Amino acid sequence: MTAIKHALQRDIFTPNDERLLSIVNVCKAGKKKKNCFLCATVTTERPVQVKVVKVKKSDKGDFYKRQIAWALRDLAVVDAKDAIKENPEFDLHFEKIYKWVASSTAEKNAFISCIWKLNQRYLRKKIDFVNVSSQLLEESVPSGENQSVAGGDEEAVDEYQELNAREEQDIEIIMEGCEYAISNAEAFAERLSRELQVLDGANIQSIMASEKQVNILMKLLDEALQEVDQIEFKLSSYEEMLQSVKEQMDQISESNHLIHLSNTNNVKLLSEIEFLVNHMDLAKGHIKALQEGDLASSRGIEACTNAADALLQCMNVALRPGHDMLLAVKQQQQRFSDLREHFARRLASHLNNVFVQQGHDQSSTLAQHSIELTLPNHHPFHRDLLRYAKLMEWLKSTDYGKYEGLTKNYMDYLSRLYEREIKDFFEVAKIKMTGTTKESKKFGQRRLSLMATLPRKESAVKQETESLHGSSGKLTGSTSSLNKLSVQPSGNRRSQSSSLLDMGNMSTSDLDVADRTKFDKIFEQVLSELEPLCLAEQDFISKFFKLQQHQSMPGTVTEADDLDGGTSSKQHISGTPLPVSSEKDMIRQMMTKIFRCIEPELNNLIALGDKIDSFNSLYMLVKMSHHVWTAQNVDPASFLSTTLGNVLVTVKRNFDKCISNQIRQMEEVKISKKSKVGILPFVAEFEEFAGLAESIFKNAERRGDLDKAYTKLIRGVFVNVEKVANESQKTPRDVVMMENFHHIFATLSRLKISCLEAEKKEAKQKYTDHLQSYVIYSLGQPLEKLNHFFEGVEARVAQGIREEEVSYQLAFNKQELRKVIKEYPGKEVKKGLDNLYKKVDKHLCEEENLLQVVWHSMQDEFIRQYKHFEGLIARCYPGSGVTMEFTIQDILDYCSSIAQSH
Repeated sequence: MTAIKHALQRDIFTPNDERLLSIVNVCKAGKKKKNCFLCATVTTERPVQVKVVKVKKSDKGDFYKRQIAWALRDLAVVDAKDAIKENPEFDLHFEKIYKWVASSTAEKNAFISCIWKLNQRYLRKKIDFVNVSSQLLEESVPSGENQSVAGGDEEAVDEYQELNAREEQDIEIIMEGCEYAISNAEAFAERLSRELQVLDGANIQSIMASEKQVNILMKLLDEALQEVDQIEFKLSSYEEMLQSVKEQMDQISESNHLIHLSNTNNVKLLSEIEFLVNHMDLAKGHIKALQEGDLASSRGIEACTNAADALLQCMNVALRPGHDMLLAVKQQQQRFSDLREHFARRLASHLNNVFVQQGHDQSSTLAQHSIELTLPNHHPFHRDLLRYAKLMEWLKSTDYGKYEGLTKNYMDYLSRLYEREIKDFFEVAKIKMTGTTKESKKFGQRRLSLMATLPRKESAVKQETESLHGSSGKLTGSTSSLNKLSVQPSGNRRSQSSSLLDMGNMSTSDLDVADRTKFDKIFEQVLSELEPLCLAEQDFISKFFKLQQHQSMPGTVTEADDLDGGTSSKQHISGTPLPVSSEKDMIRQMMTKIFRCIEPELNNLIALGDKIDSFNSLYMLVKMSHHVWTAQNVDPASFLSTTLGNVLVTVKRNFDKCISNQIRQMEEVKISKKSKVGILPFVAEFEEFAGLAESIFKNAERRGDLDKAYTKLIRGVFVNVEKVANESQKTPRDVVMMENFHHIFATLSRLKISCLEAEKKEAKQKYTDHLQSYVIYSLGQPLEKLNHFFEGVEARVAQGIREEEVSYQLAFNKQELRKVIKEYPGKEVKKGLDNLYKKVDKHLCEEENLLQVVWHSMQDEFIRQYKHFEGLIARCYPGSGVTMEFTIQDILDYCSSIAQSH
């Protein structure tokens, strides 16, 4: 126990400036036995505080920890359970009763005795000691009165005592006098015992000899005891007086502690009050601005904005724990809530009135824009409303319900306003598109009625003009009469075309160019007006309603990115909002509601343009692609980008439909059985389409769509040229193929379309092949009998007869050769060539101007045959002197003369 006591003193109480006076090992009664120690302690500093401390061994190691402490002045009753029998149980009555069982009755009694002494020494209060032996308390009186508990005299001195320096010196002298003290301890001990007996005898004799001195000493001791009693009596009286002073000092110390605690609490309270006042006090000027501030003037709006911000700061202040339970705080919060509700209603009502007024003001300006192809400017309205942007941000953070209501009202009012403006704008655009001059209308009607019998004037100058500008209605289905178009003789075609153009006082290409240029300008102006309108409104919505516009990733895909598919689902546009996943989606949703009429109106305008002239789809595809590309560079997921992308899908479908109609009309073309074919209409129209497309798509973003269309068209042209050539009865097949593929090759060479290089080479090859085929077919065998004779000669050589021996054959001797040659004098040859020239001239058309090319090829082929015959004569009839009756120079002269004469 002593070791534990020292360990507790060292580890627990010494660091706290306390002294351990008594200890008892106990456990709680009636529970599972868990040992702990109750310790009686006093502080080493004045005023002395006496405590009972419970110490428990830690579960994590062998050290002890302080668990709970009670002040001895709070102890009311000490119950020892039984004053007669030994009982280790006892109770201590503090604020509640603690029941303990000591490890032994002796420890319990020693602990209770120590408690009684401490109470008598320091407290002198009424502590009831119940069932405690009176003998135990009586034995404690002397020690309580005469010994200092604080000095620790109550402890039994059974500890080891160290030797002082004098005692150590005496022992060393004795041990030096006896050499064997260490080697023989028993002999040394016996020697010490004998010497001690001698000393005791001497002392007794001395005492007996000095009895008188003893009596005197005893008398002096009695007197000293009397003096000690007197001193103790005085000390007791002093102690009683000091006890009252001690109690007063304790009370003063306690009062000082309470005063210090009160001051600390007051400082903290003042800090809390200052915090609440500084953070939850709204200036009177702000309150007045929120209640009565003018929301129409710039100064009033600024004052209301500052007041709203101050109110929001007061309402969002982070209260400390317990502040929300204060009545004043609750009242102030309720006042702030009332102010917020009142100002939110005022603000929402005022902005709703501004929205309505905007609708009336803008409606009054529609009349002046109705005659011009322009949209009203909303910048002044946006500028005025942006003054309320900070208030809208405040409303969004404080009352989202009213913020949503304002958003809905804005969309409702502005959607109706924009719908009127945009519909009037598109009506003006449609009027301008269809409002042609009277002359062009009359000529257009005449052209529609006569197109069935009037193919275009086929001249080189007009081909060049129409290749650049195109022609509406000839290939694309603007007139249904093209499906029944027949190829007329060239002479009739020129005369009819000339007379009709004179009637109209203008050309079809001039009218087409004017109409298409006008349509292109109108369509571009429509897009140029819509684009800034949408961008300005989107920017305003973002700033006014405090919605962030996030830049999308470059990989964003819209419907316009895939226009070649069969179908594509367009963006759903209705009054029901789509689920909003972000502020960016909300901007797009608001724009969709406000400008819900743009896409239908654009589609109607596109349908009108396609109805006027299906070639307009080329202009629309280029313009729309450029605007979609521009919008996607700004924001790929914006309303403008999405809407234009959806419209671009429609334009692309119209373009594809235009190409399909041209191919279908190629397949439906019929040719006349009584006149020569010449250049097929769809071949010439392909030239015009390509020239127009190249001028429109120059530097365009969607060149790939045109290249695909070129590929489809040229394949259709190739297939249908062969189809018409096979069906031709008046004109030889080779002539139809040669002339048309020559025209295709010339067109592709002039336009230099990179994607059709392979087709250009193919057209050239087909033209060359059919030219050669026609030359051989038409030339035939101009020296028929001579040709048959030499075929027989070649047959004999092929059978194995040597060439120089052929002249010995009866049927192929020199006389037979001379006989055949005499039948083809120069005059007959020239006559045959002249008939051949007339036949070729009848087959070929004037538009392509291939007569001289074909005639030159025939001349070369005839000369080749002539040289072949001369070679056979030289090899098979050497030295015979047989020659043709005309020479190569004669052939050249004949051909030149015939060509000049015609």
